[in-house]
Amino acid sequence: MIGHKKIGFLSFGAWHPDGGLTQTGAEALRQTVELAVAAEEIGIDGAFVRVHHFARQLASPFPLLAAIGVKTSRIEIGTGVIDMRYESPLYMAETAAAADLLSGGRLQLGVSRGSPEPAWHGAEAFGHSLDPDDAREKTALFRRAISGAGVVRADVGGRPGDAMLAVEPQSPGLGDRIWWGSGTRQSAVWTAEQGMNLMSSTLLLEDTQVPFDELQAEQIELFREAWTNVGNAREPRVSVSRSVIPITSDLDRRLFGNDANADQVGWLDGAISRFGRSYTGEPDRIAEELAADVAVQAADTLLLTVPSQLGVEYNAAMLTTIAREIAPALGWSRVSGASPLS
Repeated sequence: MIGHKKIGFLSFGAWHPDGGLTQTGAEALRQTVELAVAAEEIGIDGAFVRVHHFARQLASPFPLLAAIGVKTSRIEIGTGVIDMRYESPLYMAETAAAADLLSGGRLQLGVSRGSPEPAWHGAEAFGHSLDPDDAREKTALFRRAISGAGVVRADVGGRPGDAMLAVEPQSPGLGDRIWWGSGTRQSAVWTAEQGMNLMSSTLLLEDTQVPFDELQAEQIELFREAWTNVGNAREPRVSVSRSVIPITSDLDRRLFGNDANADQVGWLDGAISRFGRSYTGEPDRIAEELAADVAVQAADTLLLTVPSQLGVEYNAAMLTTIAREIAPALGWSRVSGASPLS
């Protein structure tokens, strides 16, 4: 059963030295924090960041999430997703718990194998294995660590003792707020079997000749069925991502007026993949189309990708338009305490 529909933004935090309103890494980081503060005031439920390496985009999420956490009080903060191939699970458990504690328990961590990176053997350059199963093994160790399990023997006078030590600090409840970024129906079932929330990818590494939203809705249904069959006690969460650009000005029209608004199919990561469409146009038309998107309706959380390089003011105005004119048609309502929408 889906309760309150949540809406968050998802930022790649891209910067371009020769153009746009985000020209340096410092600006990208500060603007992400500022947009999260603005989104909370608007009433948006979540501030999520995409993690990429060897690119002019956000890469080290935990200092950024901690900064957002201490500057805000209500909004969920998270990732979509952290590529576990690049991570040291126990150090990640320490930094994740610290960020969660600083935010008062608002961290929602999306993890996965990640999408193709620009670097050849990038994870190996970080000192990690290239084994394709490594991401899942690291995730399992990370989850054990944040649950408080002992992960290393104590030292007793230079010898290994019987006591097992857990990483510190611990942040209670974080273990229920881990999401797996899934790009196939098979991995969605595996995610449910592991007891993680589902973060359905912006692209699916399979194509069955049906529209993206229908394929994604099937993935979500299989996830929920598997969750029930396993007998997990808590209610799972499911998120999908969409590019939503309401056209309300000449600038919007000039920047985004030529978007195709159609699914794309192509070859990626060794498989025929289906990419979801953008939703660009007049707000009332977008509201109708998103309301008919079966995957958006099936998910409890919708993440809106934002053109971060256009700056905080542009994106805050866009989120305000979405909150006022589009999101209510999806079953979303603003939380109490948010500032009135202008």
